[in-house]
Order: sequence, then structure tokens, then C-alpha cells
Amino acid sequence: MLNAAGHEPPIADEPAPDVRVLESTELVAGHVWDIRRDRLDFGGTVLERDYMDHPGAVAVLALDDEDRALMFRQYRHPIAHRDWEIPAGLMDVAGESGLVGAKRELAEEADLQATEWSLLLEMFLSPGGSSEAIRVFLARGLSEAVHEFVREGEEAELEPVWVPLEDAVTAALDGRIGNALTVGAVLAAAASKAAGWTTLRDPDLPWTARDRVRGERSR
Repeated sequence: MLNAAGHEPPIADEPAPDVRVLESTELVAGHVWDIRRDRLDFGGTVLERDYMDHPGAVAVLALDDEDRALMFRQYRHPIAHRDWEIPAGLMDVAGESGLVGAKRELAEEADLQATEWSLLLEMFLSPGGSSEAIRVFLARGLSEAVHEFVREGEEAELEPVWVPLEDAVTAALDGRIGNALTVGAVLAAAASKAAGWTTLRDPDLPWTARDRVRGERSR
């Protein structure tokens, strides 16, 4: 569809207010997230869909002065792998903004803080089966952070590795790393760097995608 100027408008995800949830039932109350079943009116047809009801998450691509990305291997039981990841965590603190959550995760998982923050990427991680919305931030101007968080379980074995950004991109394209957040973050950072970092956005921008999802679930 052409706009008033006769050009194709830029592609963009958009909410679907015409799809109305008739009934929402919690099937499983999990430790971290829940499984729900919704009945919805989709163009006059009633459909049933099961999905993971997720609070959302944030991730941080931390780059040092040599454009090396902070990464580590973490055991993930559903895939039975130690995959290469960047600092990330759930939006499970009431009232916390995405940026504040990202700062918390960088400190807790990597013992770092940053003076420069930018919004790098926004994603729906698995929209066919999960409500998870995620924001990926770029952090620069790094220094050691002091905190009281104690890493336990799988996080207890985290050991940071500084990986040149171009090596991380090659690993993603070669299929040697498969974590969606990691792959998305390093490819987005490489594209932004090639564009002179002009694609970076204000880290305090309203998180409208997650707000809409959470608002729909609370009805």
C-alpha cells in the first residue's frame, strides 16, 4: 500500500486491537513464567491458543574500547548445551524500566557498570508460543561494579570472555553460536557500527511493545 507521497511505508510490527480475547485461563503456574490458554475472536472465528506468559526480559551487549563483546558460556537445561550468551535477565522487578533492569543484569552477571547506554535492538523472542518481549542495550564506558548479588546455580560458573565483535559475527554466521539474543545482538551491533552507530536509539524510549502485551494480559 502506497502512502500519500506515493511511496511504500517502512515495514513495522503493529498491534492487533481487532483480535479480542474472550477468556484467558492459567494452565500451569511456573517458577518463572506461566502457561496460559486464551480463547479469542479472530475475525468472527473463535480460536484457542496456548502460550508462555512471560514478564519480558532485557539483555546487554557490553563493548570495550577495542570493540570486544563481553560473552560467557552458560548451561541451559532445555537445550542441554552451554551456549554463548551476553548478560540478560527477566523483567521481574515491579516498576523497573528496561534500562534499569539492564544495568542490574550487567552488574549481577558481569560485575560491570557503564557510562554510555543505547537501545540497540527490540525483539519478540518466540512470538508463535511466548509473549516474551525483549530489549537489547549497548553498553560502553565500562568499569567494575560493586554489588551484593551472589550468583548461584548455572550462573555460578559464569566466566567472562572478551570476544572481538567481528569474531562473534563470524561465529554466528558459521552456525557455531545459536543463542537468539547473542546472534541478534552481535549482528545488530555490527550493522550499527558499519552505519557509524547512527541506528542507536535513546535507552529511555517508552517500551510500547511490552506495555501492550502486558496490558492485554492484565485484562
